[in-house]
Amino acid sequence: MLDTANYTPRLKASFADEIKAKLREEFGYKNDMQIPRLDKIVLNIGAGAEAVRDSKKAKSAQDDLTAIAGQRAVITKAKKSIAGFRVREDMPLGAKVTLRGDRMYEFLDRLITVALPRVRDFRGVSGKSFDGRGNYAMGLKEHIVFPEINFDKIDEAWGLDIVICTTAKTDAEAKALLKHFNMPFNS
Repeated sequence: MLDTANYTPRLKASFADEIKAKLREEFGYKNDMQIPRLDKIVLNIGAGAEAVRDSKKAKSAQDDLTAIAGQRAVITKAKKSIAGFRVREDMPLGAKVTLRGDRMYEFLDRLITVALPRVRDFRGVSGKSFDGRGNYAMGLKEHIVFPEINFDKIDEAWGLDIVICTTAKTDAEAKALLKHFNMPFNS
């Protein structure tokens, strides 16, 4: 059994022991608080048109996202009605979850070492998906690459949005931070 009182995620320990020193040397930071670190990871599944036709789809997306994240996901609802899409206000359309602390490091570790290598025809993630303020966004076409999802029991393969928020001021600093976490960039 895992002793959770003394347990530190592998990437969190790696950040404290090695990555901080490498980033300090690479960018010449004078203070430890200047060194960029992970702030949060936001996961989102948009059930979209399927949720409009069947309200149970959003609940299914919530259950799958909860299994992937290890933390209860919340159902996202429409902010306003759009007649053309047959969407009414407060209609459930998907699910999201925000990870911080140890769960964030555990998820990033599983994403990099387990899920991304299981993606079909995987050649790395784009190095251009930064927002200018040090945050990185990526998407997966199918959420079934995570081992927590039982392939036989799913009714729908959802797309999954992943946003990694860092405290970095520039994209170069954020990319260096993620590269030290072994994020497989293709450029």
